Amino acid sequence: MELFTVLSAITVTCNKRLTPFLEKEIRELGFEPEDVFVTGVRILGTMEDCIKLNLNLRCASQVLFSLKKFNAPDADVVFNELLDYPWEDILPSNTYLSVTSNVSNDTINNSMYANLRVKDAVVDRLRSVRGERPPTGSELSGAVIHLFWKQNDAEVFVDTSGESLARHGYRKFPGRAPMLEALAAAVVMATGWDKTGVFLNPMCGSGTLAIEAAMIATNRRPGLFRNNFSFMHLLGYDEQVYLREDRHLEDQITDLPSLKIIATDYSDQAIANARKNAIAAGVADLIEFSVCDFSDTPIPDGQKGVMVINPEYGERLGNVAGLEATYAGIGDYMKKKLGGYYGYVFTGNLELAKKIGLKAKRRIEFYTSTIDCRL
Repeated sequence: MELFTVLSAITVTCNKRLTPFLEKEIRELGFEPEDVFVTGVRILGTMEDCIKLNLNLRCASQVLFSLKKFNAPDADVVFNELLDYPWEDILPSNTYLSVTSNVSNDTINNSMYANLRVKDAVVDRLRSVRGERPPTGSELSGAVIHLFWKQNDAEVFVDTSGESLARHGYRKFPGRAPMLEALAAAVVMATGWDKTGVFLNPMCGSGTLAIEAAMIATNRRPGLFRNNFSFMHLLGYDEQVYLREDRHLEDQITDLPSLKIIATDYSDQAIANARKNAIAAGVADLIEFSVCDFSDTPIPDGQKGVMVINPEYGERLGNVAGLEATYAGIGDYMKKKLGGYYGYVFTGNLELAKKIGLKAKRRIEFYTSTIDCRL
């Protein structure tokens, strides 16, 4: 099997409510979705397409390349189906192997058991063909096989990503309750910011929203910050294909001399962390950081744009009663200082959002972890 040139279904997964933004990204890369669902997008492509997807996507979690679909009433059938699969055509000798799964089957009450059966089948097959057992474990640093099993429908994939793409790799100082990078990118995309107006980010915390805005504006892709993907640990991997795509990431970075991104926080430590993260992302010179109350965030004269703020909302940080004054203050700040701007508040507390005192023109649904949120 020529794994890297054969056509197959590719499922690109994402966190709930990020699908519209992921679909937009995939279309912009030149792919036509065959199916769009709650947690991802399905297209047709090759493993070489998976390389491009892994390097470029901001809102994705995993890029899964389909190997086989079959009917599986129980784990024994899964084992037998995968024991017959030619893993020796896919996995190099002594490659570190991990197994992940998404399982909903009445015969399984622990997904780890399903993982074990998959691993046993692959290992037994390779031992019988090669006379050697590959090293295995839970770290997603080598080849990764993924099982999707819902009731009697099973599908096995090569997970070409490994570690989740939703973490973009530059954030070394996350601070308190940081926003996931993929979510932050989607939030920036949801604002419709045109990259020419000002991007204000009071209460910036570890700087993720401002950094993602700078990366989007200058076309810096997450693949710039990562040098290990699971596709690198498969038979047929051509490093030159990867290096070509990697060079393209550098070539497509654009310079925007008029770019204006301002990020502030009342915490000295938060701003110090945000600066370090921006340096790691290569955008420190594109963001103006300062320590101040959100209401004192500098607003350039004669320019308009968007303001995005992500205040505490009492689930993981802050006290709900004490935050009412903060939300009222955000409303005052928007009314008194941001005339002509589009203002966006990301929150997981709709009762507190009412304290802003402004009628929302639009509410966009998101999740952060398991918390139901709105922009």
